[in-house]
Amino acid sequence: MRHKPFALLCCATLLVTASGCPGTATGGVTLRPDGSPGPEKCPEKALETMRILRLYVGDSARVELDVNQDDTSPITLYEGPIESMVDEDFGPFESPTRLYGRVWTEGPQVVIRYYEAHPPRADKVPICAVARLSKGQLRKRPESKPGTAILEFSSAGVYIVNEFR
Repeated sequence: MRHKPFALLCCATLLVTASGCPGTATGGVTLRPDGSPGPEKCPEKALETMRILRLYVGDSARVELDVNQDDTSPITLYEGPIESMVDEDFGPFESPTRLYGRVWTEGPQVVIRYYEAHPPRADKVPICAVARLSKGQLRKRPESKPGTAILEFSSAGVYIVNEFR
């Protein structure tokens, strides 16, 4: 029954585009002493969109962290914008939905926050999600240079959140 998620996605897209919602909301993130990003509220429009799409805190899927380095090991991520790709259905988002966000490479672990999803054949919609791997696997390798993070794996889990911590 694929038409229901698609209908929800269309409704959310109309809601966002009609409201003049701004794009990626990455400005103004405070940094912790180790250089990693501090807490950040999820924009109300993203929370509203996720409710309409029935994306709930903890919903997850597998994601290729950098579309330019998929299925590669190790990979190098750079501080700044990132484009990732969902490998499996993620609520109403089917593969290969793109996720857009930001990478922080300071601190012991890489932090990736996603602010937009761009499903195939649909407009971008605001979301709040993070990349995670268990057992410290987003920990950067010691040979990582400033502004970069070398990671062992090209994929991780992406999880819906209602705020960034």
